[in-house]
Amino acid sequence: MRAVAVKPGIPNSAHLVEMPKPKIDEIADGRGVLVKVLRVGVDGTDKEINAAEYGAAPPGFDFLVIGHEGFGVVEEVGANVHELRPGDHVVATVRRPGHSIYDLIGTNDMTTDDTYFERGINLRHGYLSEHYVEDAEYVVKIPRGLTDVGVLLEPMTVVQKGVTQAYEIQRRLRVWKPKRAAVLGAGTIGLLATLVLRLRGIEVVTFGRNARPHLNSDLIEELGAKYVSTADVAVREYAEQNGAFDMIFEATGFSPIVFDAMQALAKNGVLVLSSVTGGDRKVEIPADKINLDFVLGNRVVVGTVNANREYFESGVKDLSVAVLEYGDWLSRLLTHRVKGLENYEKLFEYLTNGRDVIKVYCDVNGSM
Repeated sequence: MRAVAVKPGIPNSAHLVEMPKPKIDEIADGRGVLVKVLRVGVDGTDKEINAAEYGAAPPGFDFLVIGHEGFGVVEEVGANVHELRPGDHVVATVRRPGHSIYDLIGTNDMTTDDTYFERGINLRHGYLSEHYVEDAEYVVKIPRGLTDVGVLLEPMTVVQKGVTQAYEIQRRLRVWKPKRAAVLGAGTIGLLATLVLRLRGIEVVTFGRNARPHLNSDLIEELGAKYVSTADVAVREYAEQNGAFDMIFEATGFSPIVFDAMQALAKNGVLVLSSVTGGDRKVEIPADKINLDFVLGNRVVVGTVNANREYFESGVKDLSVAVLEYGDWLSRLLTHRVKGLENYEKLFEYLTNGRDVIKVYCDVNGSM
């Protein structure tokens, strides 16, 4: 079978490889699931791996198959798989267990290990291939009504985890009902965060760089949220003029905005960080004031990365509600389609230079 891989450590090394088609007996105890890949979303992580910023090949290989946002259909299941059957549409989770206590109890997204095992990212092959085989424990069924947008489930789980963790942390307050939230960033994660918060009845202001109108701002406003360009007003200044936020979800990839957001947070507020930033930016901040406000105001900062099965399952629920509530809203996030694995270079071209890009994805078999 064909797959798209990189040679970790070598910039711009993406290429097609030929691999044996996997078999369900590669998974122990009859728990294997063979999946035919239909769509794979790509994002900044794939771009950075191809730029050799991080990523490692699985043992025994000198290449890493990329792609962690997979969507496919089950072709075959092992003798002890009863929750899935051929014909089911599915998405597989990304992270695999290490050795910490958190890995052992099924919360491998909270591992304390220094080494991560992540499909398509580090030490495990990903989904940008014609097939993959996986343990049923890590394969989540997608309802038929979500087949057009199932490829969005993995990025949705980043939001699910962040929002859920915010509520979990604030259980300490006995009663915490956030009324106003800000989302920083109007890309895929920012749009999905806006959606999730609106589904919870929260007033949302989403900040992006570009002046409205454009597709992203239109999508935000269709949810009943407000779009604000940071070219017009900074997050902190907006909060000073209009009131601080009970929750802020950051999804910009621009680390300095975090300290601006800290100063826009209300008492008992939670700032959720979802960006992975590998640069070395330095900024000057009012450290004493930020520290004082956080201590006296019981404010919290928490990070969210990857997700375990719990958040994939809750993501399915919110995607389903979104389709019922907002019709084709989710499908409009799928802006840039590339047909066939052989056109993999176009994926990176869109990620680097594409205009009006929200979600770039590959139709692996070219027929969807």
